[in-house]
Amino acid sequence: MAIVSALGLIIITCIVIWRACDGFEMASDFLGKNMKDGVKGATINAIGSSLPELFTTLFFLFVLKDSDGFSGGVGTTAGSAVFNAMIIPAVVIMAVIGKGIVSRIKVSKKVIKRDGISLILCEIVLILLITVTELDWYHGLTLMLLYVVYIVYMLSTQGRGIVANGYEAEANGGNRTIAFFKGDLATTVLGDKRINLKRAWILMLLSVFFIAIACYWLVEACEQFGQAIGMPIYFVSVVLASAATSVPDTIISWKDAMKGNYDDAVANALGSNIFDICFALGFPLFLFTLIYGPIYMSPETLENVGQLRVLLLLITIVAFFIYLVPKTIRKSHGYLLITLYALFVMYIVLKGMDSDLGAVRSISDSLSSISNFFGNLF
Repeated sequence: MAIVSALGLIIITCIVIWRACDGFEMASDFLGKNMKDGVKGATINAIGSSLPELFTTLFFLFVLKDSDGFSGGVGTTAGSAVFNAMIIPAVVIMAVIGKGIVSRIKVSKKVIKRDGISLILCEIVLILLITVTELDWYHGLTLMLLYVVYIVYMLSTQGRGIVANGYEAEANGGNRTIAFFKGDLATTVLGDKRINLKRAWILMLLSVFFIAIACYWLVEACEQFGQAIGMPIYFVSVVLASAATSVPDTIISWKDAMKGNYDDAVANALGSNIFDICFALGFPLFLFTLIYGPIYMSPETLENVGQLRVLLLLITIVAFFIYLVPKTIRKSHGYLLITLYALFVMYIVLKGMDSDLGAVRSISDSLSSISNFFGNLF
């Protein structure tokens, strides 16, 4: 019964995040209307759609208040990064090509190189930072500063955007009270009025508020689910929490792709990963250790976290070349990405269940060896 209720709560939080995402997407479209394609996806869309990862990591730390909480945060951000790199582009490919809009997708190689290389560098820094059993505020600060550098670079190199005069997005109209209980935040804020700067910010903040509430209950549901099946919260967060918090990224990328903004669709997924790794993990770590002091991780937790960081890096490199090498992205690439994600989930589940399969042990030992190699560099 506990398993069913936990899964039910996770589904409800997904729906709340999804509905709040609609309002956020409208607000971010307005606020980023003058940004170039690819830049908006990697900044405004990526930050906004990754807020669930930020809130979930915060709640994991401040609710559990131990290394399990931090490992849950790492699991959420890393699992979400894998989801973003694999499932979101696959959904975009299947939706656009499946509907017959185009037969293949062409994404700017400049966007792939810019965000892909930035993401790989961030993941390497993360591996090098978290190699000790004691984590303090300066570890989180380093990750946040890395994200600041990325944002400054993005904004300083975007050039002059296309000014979208006459932007007239508006809600569908209707009763605001009914709209609120239906989760239609855009109609709740706008009614039948057009969006402007003030209404865009109100809509964005309201969306963020509901996302935060949903993330709190998502953490509670993951903890309940882990206890019910006897699996550490770390492994539960890698699969369930990460997928739930990636709902906004998926929806925004899908909508961008349906509009033909393929650069934004892919840049949102990659930019979200950079935000997840640097800020969604760095800020909670920085804030928590400032208040409660350093976080001490057991050797087992450190090993699990190390393995996941290395696995994330390897998957990112594979995805990077899948996007970069072909001249265009086809449906077969989508199937390949989905297959890789399925194998990732299978490994995490088997690892969480302490499987004795030789393949699982071999992969685990190989990941530990790579993680130890990075650790020995310091």
